Amino acid sequence: MVSPAQNQVAEPANIMWAQRKRKLLPYAYLSPTLLLLAALTIVPIVTVFLYSLVDNVIVNQNTPTFVGLENYEEVLTHRKFRGALSNTLYFSIASVVAHFFIGLSFALLLNSRLLGNNVKAVFRVIYILPWVFTASIIAILWRLLMNPHGVINFVLLELGLVEELQEFLSDRRLALNAVTFINIWSGYPFYLVSFLAGLQGIPDDLYEAGRVDGGNAWQLFLNITLPQLKPIIISLALLDFIWTIHQFTLIWMTTGGGPMRSTEVLSTYTYKAAFSSHEYSIASTIAMVILAMCTFVAVFYVRSQRMVDD
Repeated sequence: MVSPAQNQVAEPANIMWAQRKRKLLPYAYLSPTLLLLAALTIVPIVTVFLYSLVDNVIVNQNTPTFVGLENYEEVLTHRKFRGALSNTLYFSIASVVAHFFIGLSFALLLNSRLLGNNVKAVFRVIYILPWVFTASIIAILWRLLMNPHGVINFVLLELGLVEELQEFLSDRRLALNAVTFINIWSGYPFYLVSFLAGLQGIPDDLYEAGRVDGGNAWQLFLNITLPQLKPIIISLALLDFIWTIHQFTLIWMTTGGGPMRSTEVLSTYTYKAAFSSHEYSIASTIAMVILAMCTFVAVFYVRSQRMVDD
């Protein structure tokens, strides 16, 4: 028989085990997903990192040799990499800034009481259309529009804004701005939808109190609208910057990084290094640099989300 003293000792142990089991149960349910994420995310990242520390791999018949940070030194000091980095930063920053202003402007318009519900519904459909198309469709569409004999050149010539046909995607002076414009056109609906949801969530009482205090429309926008949208603005800007750094399809299907590398970005530079030059170690090194940049921005995103939750 079990004595009462033994029962008293066993009961706290059983309670502790039950509490521990209750805490571990959610992780047991999540374990398949966590294992899948590890296999699809952590393993490739570790593999690419190891590739970046050796000489050329995969297609090299010789045993790879550990070279440490030599690949990073070669990449960071190479003129082509600096050019691709410069294009990437211009492409990303210009896109994020334009997305913000266009998305916020259209959201304010659609949230205005000056427009009727039917008119708003029509404009919502029109403004959201760029978000419906895939990147490949957008690239083909704008290649046709920006063709020297396309619609855009025809309109510009008819209006007398240009004197000759423009090679928007084949001219070194115009190509980067052209693909940036295409990316801006395709990406602003995400901001529009997010800002519109944020504007509709701002209580009308705040605006009424501001009007009672004598505030005009501009003052209400600066002191009520923008502060209320600040968490959304920070989140959208950081996420959009990370996504734009990775942009590949749009660039590849419009210019392929040309002409003469004028639209070469880090994603296309990595692709060419791996599958055109077969320099997989260099491509892995560039990929790790991109990962480091995105991680740096992601840290600020996580911190901003914690500040919002607090």
